[in-house]
Amino acid sequence: MGQQETFTERVHQQMHQDASARGKRPIAFIFATVFLDLLGIGILIPVIPYLVQQYSSDALAVGLLSLSYAAAQFVAAPVLGALSDRYGRRPLLVLSVLGSAAGYVLFGLAGSLAMLFVARIVDGFTGGNISIAQAYIADVTPPKDRAKNFGLIGAAFGLGFIMGPALGGALSQISLQAPAFVAAFLSLVTASFGFFVLPESLPAHQRKRGAITFAEVNPVQQIGDAIRRPGLRPVLAAIFAQNFAFAGLQSNFGVFTLQRFGLGPQENAVLFTFLGIVGVFMQGFLVRRLVNRFSDQRLALSGLIIMTMGFVTIAFAPAVWALYPTMALVSIGNALATPTLTNMVSKQAAAREQGAVLGTTQAVGSLTRITGPLWAGVTFDTLGAGAPYWSGGLWIAAAALAAVWYGRQRRAESAPAQSSPILTSMTADTGGGMPAR
Repeated sequence: MGQQETFTERVHQQMHQDASARGKRPIAFIFATVFLDLLGIGILIPVIPYLVQQYSSDALAVGLLSLSYAAAQFVAAPVLGALSDRYGRRPLLVLSVLGSAAGYVLFGLAGSLAMLFVARIVDGFTGGNISIAQAYIADVTPPKDRAKNFGLIGAAFGLGFIMGPALGGALSQISLQAPAFVAAFLSLVTASFGFFVLPESLPAHQRKRGAITFAEVNPVQQIGDAIRRPGLRPVLAAIFAQNFAFAGLQSNFGVFTLQRFGLGPQENAVLFTFLGIVGVFMQGFLVRRLVNRFSDQRLALSGLIIMTMGFVTIAFAPAVWALYPTMALVSIGNALATPTLTNMVSKQAAAREQGAVLGTTQAVGSLTRITGPLWAGVTFDTLGAGAPYWSGGLWIAAAALAAVWYGRQRRAESAPAQSSPILTSMTADTGGGMPAR
């Protein structure tokens, strides 16, 4: 019995080592895909208001344009995830990046406000590929190493948002349409690289069988089904609350700094660049080392507590200089919490449902990018300039409580196995030990 268990453990260990070796080069491609995807989004940030202004002077139109992109992502993420569980990650990644290229071309060629909306919706439908990238990482990475590589996706996000707006601002000197066409070119390069270089990560025998049902691609039902799974419920609650507050900050911060400190676009760009640099350092370097020493739950809880402190102190910042340490707290906390929460979700899913479950997580994130900015706007107008931030701190504190809830659930699940006299007797007889959860 003991020899059989030892042999099984060796087989599993060798499988994980093989998967890790296979995953190194593809993970570099996944990093490049997410980076170029976010670079393309960032490139458009400086020019979107001016393009919209050609057709409408209403500031609401700019907000609705962003909302349409997030809404399309919300609908599409479970669809892309379910398709990737059946047909593999590689073809869906390549097709979704090609779809983004089409959206950028339409955006550059748009001759009306309606066409701008069509372009952003097309890109939003295909932009749910982040969940496929996360599923790819889950396929090729042992569970103990996933948080490190999920952190790389966060670093790619940060780099894209640092470099994108700067590149978009420079390209806008050529024309307002130039950033969109360059973003399309970058997407085509990424798709070509994926088509010729990227190996498939999900073997045919591990794929889901049967036709896709409406329940699988209905984001509302997917979120509802995920919430009914006890292991996922607290993690999804934490992800929603954290991203809800963070989406409010992203949309409202420029308005906040203008009213309280009189800052303009350039000063805010410096602050967001600082935020991105801190995030890239944390997720690209420090988090990859911390996950070897601490559990996902402990890192996520620590990150959420730090984020709470950052949000509350932003609300009461007395001067511009104080925004830098407070934004650093937000970035450090976000870098600790985001990849570890994603890893906690991934560990609750079997190999053949990684795409669907992580697609549901992406849908939750898209939902927060619709509702979070609305909350920030309403509280800003009715409760004061600091309200989106102290109330955001309360939302993130709720996310921390959900992380504590998750930890208690895990301990409760492992307690019967640890206290069972039968299992204790079996362990004593075989000379083995129960694996830690």
